Formats: sequence, C-alpha cells, structure tokens
Amino acid sequence: MATIEINHLYKRYAKNKHTVVKDFHLEIKDKEFLVLVGPSGCGKSTMLRMIAGLEDVTEGEIYIGDTLVNDLPPKDRDIAMVFQNYALYPNLNVYENIAFGLRLRKLPKHEIDLAVKRAARILEIEPFLDRKPRQLSGGQRQRVALGRAIVRNPQVFLMDEPLSNLDAKLRMQMRTEIIKLHKSLKTTIVYVTHDQVEAMTMGDRIVVMKEGVIQQADTPESIYSKPNNTFVASFIGSLPMNFIKGRVLENIPGKLEFHTPRFSLNIPEIASNMLIKNKMVNRIVTLGIRPENMELGKAAEIAGIPGFHKYNELMGADRYLHLDIGQEQLLTIRASPEIQYVEDDLVYVTPNVSEALFFHFDTGERLS
Repeated sequence: MATIEINHLYKRYAKNKHTVVKDFHLEIKDKEFLVLVGPSGCGKSTMLRMIAGLEDVTEGEIYIGDTLVNDLPPKDRDIAMVFQNYALYPNLNVYENIAFGLRLRKLPKHEIDLAVKRAARILEIEPFLDRKPRQLSGGQRQRVALGRAIVRNPQVFLMDEPLSNLDAKLRMQMRTEIIKLHKSLKTTIVYVTHDQVEAMTMGDRIVVMKEGVIQQADTPESIYSKPNNTFVASFIGSLPMNFIKGRVLENIPGKLEFHTPRFSLNIPEIASNMLIKNKMVNRIVTLGIRPENMELGKAAEIAGIPGFHKYNELMGADRYLHLDIGQEQLLTIRASPEIQYVEDDLVYVTPNVSEALFFHFDTGERLS
C-alpha cells in the first residue's frame, strides 16, 4: 500500500480560465480512509480524477508512494477506481466483469479464478457470479464494481460518490460494507461524497472543500466540535449549526455578555478570556451553537432566548423546532417528539453557552 502526497495542486481550464482546485496541499497516510466532502462544484471529483490520471494537473505534484505520477497514465499508477454509475459491461456476467481487468493483464486462468472467487466471497456475491448486471439490484451491482477493483490489489482505491444512486437503506448497508472492506484489505482509500453523513461515519479523516479550496482537514470529531469557520460548521452536522449575530459587551469588568436587540447571554469565563484576547469586546461576532446544545426554557429564565415558532419537523425520536428570533434569523432546536406548538407561539430556549463557538463576523473564521 502507499501514501499519497499532494503538493500545492492547481487545476485550471484554459477556455474560461476557471480555477477548479486551488493550492490543494495534503498528505494521505498509508491505509487511511480519507473522505473529500463538499457541495456540488467544489472540486472534489476533479481532485480525485487528477490522482487517478483522468485529469491533467495544471500546477503542483502528486506522489503515490515515492513515485511522481503527474505524467503517468492511469494504468501505470497502481490505482483502482469505483464510479457512481458502476460502469459494468452489460453483456458480461458478474464473474466476467470482475475478471475483465485481470484477463487484459493476461494473468494465468487459475490466478484469475482464485482472485474473482476471493473477491466474491468478501463481498458476499458468490451466488450471483453467473448473472448479468441487469439481473442485479443496485446494491449488488455496486458490490460487483467493488469486486472488480479488489481483484487488482492496487496500492490505492479511489471512489467517486459510489453510493449516490442507491436508496437510503441500501446506502446505509453499503457504507457498512465499505468500512468492513477497508479494515479487511488494509488499503488506502480516497472517497468522494457530497453527503456529510457518509463523511462523518466512514472517514478516518475528512477534507471539507469549498470552491476548490481546503477549508479543513481533520478527524470527524474535530471537524464537528471545532470547525475552522462558519462554512464547515454549517456543512457538517445532520442539521446545520445555528448562527446568531450579536455584540460582545463588558458591563462588569472581566464579565462579558453576548447582546442582541431581543436578548443577552452571559459568556463563560473561558470564552470571555478568549474574546478579550482576540480584542472582540464591543465588536459584533457570530455565535454558533448546535441544535442539541439547547433546551426549552421558561419565560422567567434570564438566560432564555425568546423566539416565535414557525414550523417543526418530526424526525422519529426527535422533533426539530424552527424559531424566529429576530434580525431575519431562524433558530433550530432539538426537542422531544411530544412537543407541540402552533405558528407564532412564543417559545423560550435556554442554550448551553459553554458549548457555543464564536466566529469572526466578517471572515467567518472561528475565534480561538
């Protein structure tokens, strides 16, 4: 297996001079499961295709192991790629699809047979080896595509949104299968998705991209609890982080509060010291807090945030309430499914301010 070293990579298209990937610099560790995540058009698939050799590099270097691969064709990079659309040969059965690449390499027949049956056993598709792709479900077809990659025994697996064509239940099952596959094969995987749930549940490390630029590269836990900026904070999480605009005031020396036209919140000592150090007193900042770090309060509570109920979403074990807190801002709170309000009911929310983060209002960068 191998590390992948990407040094200050750029991808530009000459016709419109559009830069798709900008100064991408990263080392992917041997046997690491790395996920590239971001909205459509952020450059994640282009980045994967440059590693694969399917897109030319405008500037920068890509090393797989100790080999500079910028000018190597895909077949010489010792990688295997799994695509979104499976890319199976419809006229070949499952066995022949998995064996196809090995036959091109003119391996002995018995070696091909062993490799195909081993991959089929790992992916639990042995009963389907004689079937054509049209006779398989979407999940089974994706397993065949994975099997075709496995038999090559490559240094690196590259996966470009391989589960996006599956329904929700199959996606969950296949996520588990790919994680098991990674642990079994002990290989390096670079996985592209726009689905932050896939990123959080599958990756050893996540790279969040926006407009071709790395916003943060870290573990799922760190990206969730310590996002670098408001973009990462809003993109990662089953529901986005709440952002509230307010001013930092020091009404008592050393004691800060977060003030808006509708309410004020006392800021804990650790956060106060940080804000003082960053010279944020008397300046507008953005407070970020997750829906799960708030609870319904009472009108008499000084620390409460008043809001008018607009709508809610029942999500099985939770109900998400969306409240208008003024300044054209909606606040989302996770509550019990039994909670019921009608439109424009006045609701008070008590946030756990010790779990809140503060961001620079102009740049969106997290203050730390």
